[in-house]
Amino acid sequence: QVQLVESGGGSVQAGGSLKLSCAVSGYTVSTRTMAWFRQAPGKEREGVAGILGGGSGSPTYADSVKGRFTISRDNAKNTVDLQMNSLLPEDSAMYYCAADFRGAWYASWTNRRSYNTWGQGTQVTVSS
Repeated sequence: QVQLVESGGGSVQAGGSLKLSCAVSGYTVSTRTMAWFRQAPGKEREGVAGILGGGSGSPTYADSVKGRFTISRDNAKNTVDLQMNSLLPEDSAMYYCAADFRGAWYASWTNRRSYNTWGQGTQVTVSS
């Protein structure tokens, strides 16, 4: 059974950085397509960053985080990480790791219904 456990959330001031980590058990991250989502109170869960499984490992990002966030895999630790720099108050949300993607990647990666496995989330709060 696949399990995802997020960590690394916390409270920072605007302009600061955090690194989130999603520890994966049940399969090898290098072979899997995975993503990070976030959900703020009263808002829809939105895709933030995704990375294709296999040899390509091509990352993709939501426009709101391009140039500030970086998704990567640590194959030695079997984790998928999200480095977040230049954080803004609007980045405040619960952040979730997602796996078991189904669909056409570029058309569907931001759709929460494209993923069957989720972690419990880690809270990120950015103060101005």
